[in-house]
Amino acid sequence: MNKKTVKGIDVKGKRALVRVDFNVPMEDGAVTDDRRIRAALPTIKYLLDQGAGVVLMSHLGRPGGRPDPEFKLDAVGARLSELLDKPVKKLDDCVGPEVEAVVKAMQSGDVTLLENTRFHKEEKKNNPAFAAQLAALGEVYVNDAFGSAHRAHASTAGVADTLRPAVAGFLLEKELEYLGGALANPAQPFLAIMGGAKISDKISVIENLLTRVDALLIGGGMANTFFVAQGLDVGVSLVEADAIKTAKQLLDKHADKLILPVDCTVAAEFNAEAEAEVVPVDEVPAGRMILDIGPATIAHFANRLAAAKTVVWNGPMGVFEFPRFAEGTFAVARALSGLKEAVTIIGGGDSAAAAEQSGLADKMSHISTGGGASLEFLEGKTLPGVAALDDR
Repeated sequence: MNKKTVKGIDVKGKRALVRVDFNVPMEDGAVTDDRRIRAALPTIKYLLDQGAGVVLMSHLGRPGGRPDPEFKLDAVGARLSELLDKPVKKLDDCVGPEVEAVVKAMQSGDVTLLENTRFHKEEKKNNPAFAAQLAALGEVYVNDAFGSAHRAHASTAGVADTLRPAVAGFLLEKELEYLGGALANPAQPFLAIMGGAKISDKISVIENLLTRVDALLIGGGMANTFFVAQGLDVGVSLVEADAIKTAKQLLDKHADKLILPVDCTVAAEFNAEAEAEVVPVDEVPAGRMILDIGPATIAHFANRLAAAKTVVWNGPMGVFEFPRFAEGTFAVARALSGLKEAVTIIGGGDSAAAAEQSGLADKMSHISTGGGASLEFLEGKTLPGVAALDDR
């Protein structure tokens, strides 16, 4: 973590333009999961305590570069106001004369939330003129949006072209320290767990991790593609035909490190109420699909994890949205929660949701707020939102 942080600059009496990641789940105009809002609180509170006025910007959903009532940030502002226990002034745009007038009139201790940056197509295009309009709203720039740091957008990267100092907030700093530490200097043994539906989404991550880990445990739908690469019949399970060749190459090259399931839970249909049956991976009946890892695999994985000192987990072991096929995913969460001496890092997205649902989130060392960003970081890519910040 060689970037300057918010603690390294003077913000008293200044407007801090802060990119946060308030891209939260919504239902009927209400926030249904405020984890990402809560994750930004330490940085926001610190800036307020230091005498800054705080201007917050975020995207929400995919409005397509134009205003869309469904993706307005009003409910987010209301929830933030509750969490901060102080008023949050929510504006109806993120640029323009009216926005500038309100922001310029701010006092120390004020909090203003701009409207969804993706209501402007210039945001995703990292348009320099749009980025400069955003930059004009602040006197210092703080990026605390790890979940968007892999995007070179106006609010995540372009702003820093004209607004300095440009520094990391506490959440971004924490993310980089945990994920960066796992890649650069992990306590050994270092194990990774990869799950989820597709191997194609994670091939580069798997390849990068295999050069660093002592073992890589594979579960979820992606394991099916490895089974087919081994010549096994997986019934009507999800398989990525285009990735079979790659899976075979990985198995040939890293047979000693890749740990695959030995049994699985299968069903006749993709349905929460489907009858479940446990079978060895080489005995999947015709017409059945693999929806979770089985009990022997759970024991096998737990055994491999027992001695680990660093673990990175990204992706569920099965269709954990269906309680009948969630046991493998929750068992991994239990195994990680029991590792008292290990650094356990959950890579955002479904894994983070699974850790929360298992009730064991507080037993993990770090749960990333960025699924895509954590994957690109673990892949070894430079994140534009991080690269744009001032070096220490």
